[in-house]
Amino acid sequence: MTTNMKRCLSFAVALLALPILTSAQNGLPEKGHPDSTKWQALFKPDLSNAVFTKGVWTADDGVMTASKDEAIWSNRDYENFMIDLEFKTTEGANSGVVIYASDINDWIPNSIEIQILDDYASKWADAAKSWQCGAAFGHQGPTKRTVKKPGEWNRMTLLCQGSKVVVVLNGERINELDLTKFTSATKNPDGTEVPSWLAKRSLSSLATKGRIGLQGKHADAAIFFRNVRIQELKAP
Repeated sequence: MTTNMKRCLSFAVALLALPILTSAQNGLPEKGHPDSTKWQALFKPDLSNAVFTKGVWTADDGVMTASKDEAIWSNRDYENFMIDLEFKTTEGANSGVVIYASDINDWIPNSIEIQILDDYASKWADAAKSWQCGAAFGHQGPTKRTVKKPGEWNRMTLLCQGSKVVVVLNGERINELDLTKFTSATKNPDGTEVPSWLAKRSLSSLATKGRIGLQGKHADAAIFFRNVRIQELKAP
């Protein structure tokens, strides 16, 4: 065996000895939600570190809500993170958690919205799968319905690490996206059409870094959030 061959063999053995980093080691367990009790709150209790129109968003005893269809934003960009939160819908609610927003003034085509929806409302009964709760809105629907009925608190965890986005809703992993596969602005990998108001750029062209936002009172139905916490991660 030559010296170079011996070196290659030693290198291969060393690689096999390295620990395999699982999603659990990165903070997201294989099942259920992570323990986020010691994570940093995304917003201060008085919302003083948030970006929003004064008077639209309020926080009372830890519960946030909005009086208009306007989002509330983190005051800085985030890259490689997990966000854990609880939300409660009202009848017909249509909201979302916005990630990777590079432009908060024109965020709809310049971000990814993880959909929050009252899937039980008759007005959304015929909505496309990519509109359902837990979907990457307009792009990829959840694998199953796990959202609770209006008036009950739901828990959602998002893992956002480069081109990988994972959605856990009420203890079940219901959506996993590889943004590199979404190369068309107008058509999704499964052949479905992207809604026209989103079809300005492909998901694969988005920066995997940006503001985090919560959508307000959309579709004239209130939405409530609490325990919105974040943990930053190492690059993938």
